[in-house]
Amino acid sequence: MVVTWFRQTNKNLQAIKMKKYLILTLLSAVTLSVQAQNVGLSFSYFIPRNGYFSTPISPFSFRGVGVNLNRYIALETGFSLYRMSGLNMLDLPFASKEPLLGPNFTFFVPVELVLEFKGKQGEFDIKGGGFAFYGFDQKLNTGNFDRAIRTFESWTVANSDLRFKNNPGFGYHAGVEFTFPVTKQFSVSLEINYLVGTARFPLRGSYTGGSDLNGLETKPVDYKDGKVDFTGLEFSIGIIF
Repeated sequence: MVVTWFRQTNKNLQAIKMKKYLILTLLSAVTLSVQAQNVGLSFSYFIPRNGYFSTPISPFSFRGVGVNLNRYIALETGFSLYRMSGLNMLDLPFASKEPLLGPNFTFFVPVELVLEFKGKQGEFDIKGGGFAFYGFDQKLNTGNFDRAIRTFESWTVANSDLRFKNNPGFGYHAGVEFTFPVTKQFSVSLEINYLVGTARFPLRGSYTGGSDLNGLETKPVDYKDGKVDFTGLEFSIGIIF
């Protein structure tokens, strides 16, 4: 009897804990929903330097979440999930005008101080701060890599075999935002930011290539200073309810 009572009591406690976890999860979802309604839905687009046009993963972009420090200054954050078509790299022995990374997914989180100028016809904001980003499902654009190596070595053919180590990145940004009412129910915001950031992305491996005159040769690769170049313009379009 005691064992049966103990087991039943344990099951009841577990059920109570599960209900508490469920309630907390629902409260968190409601809180996030309220924040999203205050901010509205936004779509952000990133044009990287020497890269390919990137697009948002809708609806995973919530921006402008924050608090007003006073009437004119606010502290804001948020996040965007990008599908990066192609990003370039820095601090390699050679340069490329074409992206060397991608496609991948990139999670982007800004933290910014906002100077607000509010009027009857709308609001104009000046923004600046820092950001963190992390690219996952990373891939090397081996075709562009091989072309850059051919140019660097003055070879006719090249074939690379490279490995990388992924790391989070950080940077800073500045921009402006204009928000104007369309109806009493919602407003539209237009925002542009200039981003400058990097993430450590060391490369190791080798590449093989050569020309018809000199034959083929293999060279080792140890680009320990390689970095992801996260520099470019970000455009955002938002609807605020």
